[in-house]
Formats: sequence, C-alpha cells, structure tokens
Amino acid sequence: MEEEVKKKEKKKKSALDLERERQNCELCGKMENLLKCGRCRNSFYCSKEHQKQHWKEHKLICKEADNTSNNTTTTTTVPKQNTKEPERTADRDDPERSKQKNRRAELPEPSGERMRGFIITNAEGPGLGDDTPGEEEGVVCGDATKPNGQTRSPPRKLATEYIIPCMNRHGICVVDHFLGAETGVCVLEDVKALHQTGRFTDGQLVSQKSDSTKDIRGDKIAWIDGQEAGCEKIRFLMSRMDDLVRHCNGKLGNYTINGRTKAMVACYPGNGTGYVRHVDNPNGDGRCVTCIYYLNKDWDVKEQGGLLRIFPEGKAQFADIEPKFDRLLLFWSDRRNPHEVQPAHSTRYAITVWYFDADERAKAKEKYLTGAGEKGVKVELNKPSDPS
Repeated sequence: MEEEVKKKEKKKKSALDLERERQNCELCGKMENLLKCGRCRNSFYCSKEHQKQHWKEHKLICKEADNTSNNTTTTTTVPKQNTKEPERTADRDDPERSKQKNRRAELPEPSGERMRGFIITNAEGPGLGDDTPGEEEGVVCGDATKPNGQTRSPPRKLATEYIIPCMNRHGICVVDHFLGAETGVCVLEDVKALHQTGRFTDGQLVSQKSDSTKDIRGDKIAWIDGQEAGCEKIRFLMSRMDDLVRHCNGKLGNYTINGRTKAMVACYPGNGTGYVRHVDNPNGDGRCVTCIYYLNKDWDVKEQGGLLRIFPEGKAQFADIEPKFDRLLLFWSDRRNPHEVQPAHSTRYAITVWYFDADERAKAKEKYLTGAGEKGVKVELNKPSDPS
C-alpha cells in the first residue's frame, strides 16, 4: 500500500516538474522566478514590466479563469525552481585562493541523465572527452591522415551523414574542428579586433529594452552581416554555416529554410555573468535552428565556467556543451530546447546565427511578431563557397 502511494506521489511530482519545464516568460523566454497572469492563469512572465509590454498581444487570448469581474491583470508568484547553488565558504586568510575555490565550485546538477551521442569530430583531432569528464568521445568524420585538418569532410557529407540524423534524433548536434585551427584563429582575430572598436552593446531581450535585462543576460553583442571592413573571416564562417544548412535543407524536421539573421558576435566579459535559462524563440518568430560557433582556446570549464546547458523538453536528460575553440553547435530554436549559459569567469566569445523557416516566418509577419531587432532582419543564405 505504501509503495503504491509513493509511486503516485512520484508520478504526480514528475508531472509537476514537467509542467514547470514548459513554463517561460511569454516575452523573453526566461524560465525562472516566473509570475502567473492573475486573469487567465495560463501565461507566465518574469516581471510585471514584461507582462505590461506583452499585454497588447496577450489581451486577445486572455480570458478570466473564474466569474470575477476584475478586468485588471494581476500576478502571483510561481514556486521557484530549485536553482540554489551549494554554499561556498570564504577563506579569510587567502582571498585569492577563496576566489579560485568559488570558481571551481560545481553548480548543482539537474535531475536526469546527461545526453550523449550528439558530438562529432570533423576530420583530424583527438576524440572529445579525452581530458574532459562529462563529454563523450565523438564520432570522427573524415580522413584523419593529414595534419591541420586538410581532409575535413565536405559540407554535403557532414550534413547528410551526421548533422541531419543527429538533429532529427536529438534536436542537438555538435561538430568539433569545424573550420580547422588556422582558420579558427583568423576568425578569433577578427572578433577580438571588432571587440576593441567599442561596437559591442549590452545584449537585449527579443528587442525589448528593460531595466531587468542585466539580471537575465550579461553578454555584450555586435550584429555583423559580413560586409564590414575587418570582418572577412567572420563572413567566411557564415558562408560555411550556410553551406552546411543548405545541404540539410528539407531534411531538418519539417522545416524549409529560406534565410537567416545577421551574425550575433557575443562576448561574456569574464566577470561572472551568464544567461539564465530561456528559450530563443518562444513566440514563433520564424527562427527554427540556432547555430553557434565558439572561439575560446584552451577553455577549462571547471576553472572558467561558461558552460551551455540544454534541457530538452519532455526528456529526463540534459546536454552540456563546453564553449571550446572551433566548435559548432546546432539545436532547435523553439521551446523544445530551453538552455542557459552558466557564469563565465574568463572572456568568452561566440558567434550565433539563427535560420528561418519560411512558413513560420511568413505567419509571424502577419501577426506582427517580428519585432526582434537584428534577429528579425532576414538575410539570404550566401552562395555556395565550393562545389560540394
């Protein structure tokens, strides 16, 4: 009898956990410390400010949950998810040592199992996880007999044999040694030079300027189309991304990709900032695939943090992606992949491009949901950079 009661309680708890995983701010996608619309009790917001900003759209579907005549929209606090970090004790005799201990302290492990099988090593390079606990050794794609990645797999093979099946199975795919070390360094030099120009600004939330932005994300960003002086290698990276997606087109889920955003070059300055758990495209704005290229040489996630953790919807699993140099990450942009960037303690660079689904993008324009700043600017895919 007691066992049956425990099973029922466990099942009920799992259902509640799953429901909480599906809750996110209707405006920015944040998934923590949410408030519930007091009128319909079906929509959630991270702040009253975001609720007010979204009211013009939400009022069209907001209906009272009971027979009260109160037409105002109130908020009630949703139980906070358990995100408390382990307690850290300060070392009074050695502040620097204490600081290092705090950096190494592990963030709480989420419930569920760590996902595996979604990391690919492109051509030459050591298998993933050789010195990184938690990341499995990847599949080697291409001939690893020549140095410097000279025999990297052509985009068509990489797309059809690895990325398409991996995305359709896991919704997440990682390709290591994507461009090769020499080209990757050139891209990094372009990004560092761009950073020094002072063009980077605070990251925004779906184009909405808010006082609470810095509490949600702590990166600095610049939007690049590849035509700017000094960004030639960034443009080359974007063309290689486009080649890859072009060969995947029509085979990634049910999507028909007909364009993308500009490239968002992002820098976490290393002051312990990150990006709380959120969804890239919570409102159906047309973005279907998120594509991120990392530029961080000799990155040690235990010392430097900056881990990207994805919580696939409806799965008792999570995926950890370290922001390693010359690593490419793809995942579905919608509510299926809530994710977070954990605090980074060193300068962390990444370049992100979002690809549009033609049908969803057209519907979003009809509903006026495209106010996403530079994310909403459609750019045609670059012409193929090689015959492959």
